[in-house]
Parts: sequence; C-alpha cells; structure tokens
Amino acid sequence: MRGFKGGMFGEVFRMGRKFAAGDLQLVILALLAEQPRHGYELIKLLEERSGGFYVPSPGVIYPALTYLEETGLAEVENEGTKKLYRITEAGRRRVEENRDMILHTLAKLERIGEKMAYVKRVFETDRHGADSDYGDFMQDGGDIRAARMLLRSALRMRYPWSKTEAARIAGILERAATEILQGGRPETRG
Repeated sequence: MRGFKGGMFGEVFRMGRKFAAGDLQLVILALLAEQPRHGYELIKLLEERSGGFYVPSPGVIYPALTYLEETGLAEVENEGTKKLYRITEAGRRRVEENRDMILHTLAKLERIGEKMAYVKRVFETDRHGADSDYGDFMQDGGDIRAARMLLRSALRMRYPWSKTEAARIAGILERAATEILQGGRPETRG
C-alpha cells in the first residue's frame, strides 16, 4: 500500500501517509518515554499501531533519531552494531509540553489500526486458505478468486474513504450480494 494518498487523516498525515518531521519527532519521543528502543523497533511499533497503514522507512526514522540526539532530546547507547535510544529529561519536558498533540496523534494511529484490522478481517482468509465463517468454498482457484483479489485491491486503493464514498461502496457491494443471492434472476419488485 505504499504511495497511497489519503485525505481523511490529514491532520495527522499531512501528505498521504507521512508525518511532518516535527510531529514524527514528538511521536518518537513519546515512544521513547515508554521505554528505550532501537530504530527498527520504532518502525515496527508505528506499523503495528497503525495496522500497517503507516510504515516509516529507515530513511525517515534514523534522521529523526539523529536530530533528537543532536538536540539533546534523546541519547544513544551503542549495543554492538545496534543503537539503543533513550529519552533525556529535556525530551520528557518536550513530550509533556506537547502531550495533547501526541495523544491525539497516537489515538489517530490506533483508530487507523483498528480500521485496517477490520478491513483485513473482512477480506482475508485464515491460515488454511478458507474464510473462517464460510468454509472452504472461498478456496476457488479460478474467476471468483481473481475477482475477490481485484475487489480487495480496489478497496485498499480507495481507503480511507469519506462517508459519501463509503455509502457508494456499500451500495455497490450490497447490489452485488443481492445479485449473487438471486442467482442471476432479475430482481422482483412487489
């Protein structure tokens, strides 16, 4: 889903799925306030909290960590080839000064993660290749499977959606379900 541009979360992700540099630094500081972390752990934690929506690259995380270190908001401890970052007292003060924005941003990430988890639950199959609620008929290797994959892809490309777009998509899916249930018979009105 890299490269996706969404507008619904604009106050958190000002340009698609990217934080403004200062906002990312504050979020990193807040995560370091929880416990010392390696850069890779921060990437994974942000990915996890957002349900895979926001996956910062090392090219974003490590310069932010270097900046936090250079400005005295974080300190680094070498552990072999890895670096462990810790928040400093100055960093804790910065987190406290910006607590409301940080809490809002982290809550937004969590909500995005919940929405992404819901979308995944709806469209993914369990480990055995079958939708857990529907049995093994979803293992079809032909046209239906290809159509399901196309639908999942289309939904991912359109997510997140506005209320209007959600209603439009729901209507399309409801019409498709109705047509499937009717078995190709024209809808009867009465």
